[in-house]
Amino acid sequence: MNSIRVLLVDDQELVRYGFRLILEAHQGITIVGEASDGMQAIGAVNRLRPDVVLMDVRMPGLGGIEATRRITALYPQTRVIVITTYDLDEYAFGALDAGAAGFLLKDTRPDELVTAVRAIHTGDAVVSPRITAKLIQVAAPTSSPGTPSTPTRYYPN
Repeated sequence: MNSIRVLLVDDQELVRYGFRLILEAHQGITIVGEASDGMQAIGAVNRLRPDVVLMDVRMPGLGGIEATRRITALYPQTRVIVITTYDLDEYAFGALDAGAAGFLLKDTRPDELVTAVRAIHTGDAVVSPRITAKLIQVAAPTSSPGTPSTPTRYYPN
């Protein structure tokens, strides 16, 4: 089995170091590089061809959401997990709209981070439980207690 090649992108070196320690402690995951902003991330993906990018949202220069948009457009085989301290709807929806395969908060437990990297690599999507609840609220019709809701149906064109 080939090792999952991961690129770490965060403007804080200490955060990148922590992610490296967590991920490299698990067999089958290799950190192939690091970047401290979105432009560096795009260049690193071009050079290193990682399987998974762990991308911070807020960084100086080119931020994580726009970097994710560019990476997923240029390198569709590379999967991106956006990770942030902030559980703001705009970040979650922006990241997913930009093509991220996952959205996690930095308070995610280490074992959940490892599981997410593995899941993303196999083609699954991973979203933090707090963000999942918000996605469901947006996608599901609202109803008052005791009132049956009508499911939303989508019909292909």
